[in-house]
Amino acid sequence: MRKVAFICVHNSCRSQIAEALGKRLASDVFESYSAGTVQKSRINPDAVRLMKQLYGIDMEQNQRPKLLAELPPVDVVVTMGCNVECPYLPCRRREDWGLHDPTGKDDAEFLTVIRTIEAKIAELAESLRQDS
Repeated sequence: MRKVAFICVHNSCRSQIAEALGKRLASDVFESYSAGTVQKSRINPDAVRLMKQLYGIDMEQNQRPKLLAELPPVDVVVTMGCNVECPYLPCRRREDWGLHDPTGKDDAEFLTVIRTIEAKIAELAESLRQDS
């Protein structure tokens, strides 16, 4: 099973959402992980609240902010679009999703990002299925 790492600076919002949705929607295709370059103390509360409302996923139960050093070796690295130079992480495939950070914005912004991540998870899963 391939391993996919979703990377964002703080690993507190977009990458956590991607990890949760990857586990929920594509666990038959890949294992999902997330990490960041700077550790926050907790996952974004708005992301936690909306993921519970939309999918019944309690990210705080099985996830926490992590640093890159805590990742296992991965096959695919997906950066969220943090507008910073991400450190090198060995992988076979790399892509950037170019997502805006909804932190501090209204629920509509969060919902747009969450739905975009959901669609991109489905696209990634399909692409990896075809590569098998």
